[in-house]
Formats: sequence, C-alpha cells, structure tokens
Amino acid sequence: MGKLFGTDGIRGVPWNYPFTEDFISKIGYAATLVLANYNRHPDKKPVVLIGMDSRGSGKRIKKALVEGIWANKFKVLDLGVVPTPAVAYLVKREDADFGIVISASHNPPEFNGIKFFSGDGLKLNDVIEDKIEALLLSGKPLEFRRIKHTIQKKDYSGDYIDFIKGTLPKGFSLKGVKLVLDCANGAAYRTAPRIFKALGADITLIGAEPDGDNINVGCGALHTGTMQKTVLRSGSYCGVSLDGDADRCMFSDEKGRLLDGDDLVSIAAPYMREKGRLTNDGAVLTFMSNYGLIRHLNESGIKVRQVPVGDKNVTDAMRKEDLKIGGESSGHIVFREFAPTGDGILTAVQILAAVRDMGRPLSHFKDLWKRYPQVVGSLRVAHKPPLEKVRGFKDKILKFEDRLRGNGRIFIRYSGTEPLLRILVEGESKAVIQDISDDLMDHYKKHSGALETARR
Repeated sequence: MGKLFGTDGIRGVPWNYPFTEDFISKIGYAATLVLANYNRHPDKKPVVLIGMDSRGSGKRIKKALVEGIWANKFKVLDLGVVPTPAVAYLVKREDADFGIVISASHNPPEFNGIKFFSGDGLKLNDVIEDKIEALLLSGKPLEFRRIKHTIQKKDYSGDYIDFIKGTLPKGFSLKGVKLVLDCANGAAYRTAPRIFKALGADITLIGAEPDGDNINVGCGALHTGTMQKTVLRSGSYCGVSLDGDADRCMFSDEKGRLLDGDDLVSIAAPYMREKGRLTNDGAVLTFMSNYGLIRHLNESGIKVRQVPVGDKNVTDAMRKEDLKIGGESSGHIVFREFAPTGDGILTAVQILAAVRDMGRPLSHFKDLWKRYPQVVGSLRVAHKPPLEKVRGFKDKILKFEDRLRGNGRIFIRYSGTEPLLRILVEGESKAVIQDISDDLMDHYKKHSGALETARR
C-alpha cells in the first residue's frame, strides 16, 4: 500500500481502496486518535466540523467517516454543502478542534477526497498526517465499536457570507456591474451568488445546478471557455470561475481573455503595496509561476519568495516570513490578512475591489506585464539520483542558463508523489526554450536511467 496523504488530503475513487466504506471509517477513527492529542479544550468533548462539495458520493462517505469519529466520542457538526474555505474559517471562529472537508476539489466527479483542517483553520502539517497514516498502514487491526449516531446539522452560511463582505472597504458596491459567475456545479453554487447579489452585482449565473455527477464538468476554474464566451456575449465587466470546492478562481476580462492566478497576484500585490498592506514588500509564488510575473513584481519593488507547488507550501512560507499575499498560477490565492488558506470567493471580491478602486478595466492589467513562453515536460524515471550526480547534467543546465542571459529560467525537480522528473524552461523565444527542454530531456534520459517520456 502506498502513501495515503497527497498534497491536499486523501483522494481516490469511491468505492475502491482507500475509499471503501470500511477504510473510510478507519480514517475517521485514526484521525480522532491522533487529533485527540491536540484537543484545544482537554476538559470538553472534542468538536469537529464537517462540510462537503456537491459530489454524489459525499453523503455516503460522510456517514462512514462519522462512524469512525463517533467511536472516539467526538461531537460532529454537519455544515452540509459549503465551500472548503468556509470550513477553514468556521473551524477557527467556532473554536472547534478540527475540520473535515469531503471534496476532490477540481477533480472530475468520479473522484472524491478527505482533507483535514486544524483548529487554526490550516491544513494539517506533515507530522500529524504522518501519524494518522502510520496508524492506518501499520498492518495492525484498527478495531473500534460502531455506534449508532445522528449528526447535528448547523447552517453557518450566513456567517461566512458576512465574513466575506466584512473584508471589503466600507461602502464597497458592485451595483450596476454585470458579471458572469461560474460556480462549477460545486460547493459554492448557493453561497457565491448570494454574496455577489448582496454586493449589488448583475449576475449571469452558470454552473449552479449540481446533480451529483456534473461538478467541474465543462465548467469551473479548469474549464473556463463557457464563462469567457458568456462574458463576451453578455457584454459583462468580467467573469469569475470557481473550482469544485471554491478554494480557487479564474477571471476573464471584458474581452473574454483569461486571467489566471499569476495575473491575479500581479494585480493584488502592487495594489496592496501602494495601500500599505504588503508586509515586508514580499509575496510568495510557487516555482511554476511565470518568469514574467517575477520580473514584473521585482520591478514594482516586491521581493518574490518561491516554493514548491502546493498551497501548504505557500501558506507555510507566508507565515514564516510574515507575508500577506501568496498564490499559485492555478488561481489558489491566499490573502493572509483575512484568511489562513486560499479562498476563491474571497479572492474574487478582493480583486474586484482593487480593480474598481483603481478605475481600470481588467484588460488593462492583462496587458501590464509580459508572460514568457513556457515549456513543461516530464520524464518517467526508475529512480531519483541527485541531479548533480547525473554526468554532465549540471554543466549543461549552466550553459543553457547563460544562453538565456537573465531573460528566462530553467527549473528542474523530481515529483514528490510520482516517479517523474519535471523540467520547466521559460524564455523569450518558444523555439529556443523547446530546443533547451528537448536537449535536457535527452541528456538526462541517456545518462540517468529514465524509462520513458511520460508527457509533454
């Protein structure tokens, strides 16, 4: 059996391992055994908040999960179908011991997942995840008595909506602003429209009719084509696409052009610096962010800290260096002055507040910086030798970096979860960076025992 926890909880296809009902119950029970040691109120029964997205498998997973949680006498509050960031916010506000979200985020509807939040509203750290995983994979029977239970339902949607609105400048309004809102047939299909309507926006709504099998299908942050076309057809100011659990978003400008997470950081970070909200003149990006964005932020007086892909890596770096904005090109943006993790709805309203305050259309910001061409390739490898041990590889990288002369970059790493070497090359010429990528792949393949090209 392989590792259970990935970069964002445990994911799989119900009802195959690890998403069999019996094992899901064991996940819930093992989590309580570990998390009981982090109980915020040792003299009281621990409290866990549970939310989920709109997948048809969610209710059955929740029932199995709660069987394991109840076996250790935790109190469970069922929040129903809610955005993932709402659970992150509420677990901290309600002083609960931890939170659980049943969601596979942007993945297709046949998948599902389980992710945990600490009492601080943050994803569990690796140490705690490893302890839960060790119990589940120890090979020893994890037995417990299954208790009949009822789950107390709690509707905090109004509280979360008030929180989002409370992050905006006093008097901020979207009255008369036409926008397209794509809810991905997911967790925010009720909450997001309520927020934008409360702000006065004239909404064209898509992806707001979940049926259990259509989350992220042809809609949402990974499939923005319908949203972009609707913006053009309706003459809207902009469009917003959330993903299935609403922890990320993408925009369209009024011309129907896509703005991804890099574009959103390019708007938010300089604006926050101008308003005195950007601590330490810094921002956190992952290594996958475009080199053009890094140059743009540097030229705006903003230092960039780069980390491996994954929202936990972004939030960890922001906390350590006391930075207030960080994000990924996927649209997962963290506004740390308001929330501890990424929130697609929060991101959308903050971007709109900034752009409206600056009095510019979104197309102005789309054209504000030069996006460098990028080639991303992967090689499937049999093992992962240190790159400096691959004969001549480092010298070849240095030669190509010199060739790019500060107008591009090369980033090479092994995947943390798959047997892959990933190679990213950026530069001003697509032909040049393609040649560099091909040469590096061929060299590595020849000298390191890579098995095959996995994808390009």
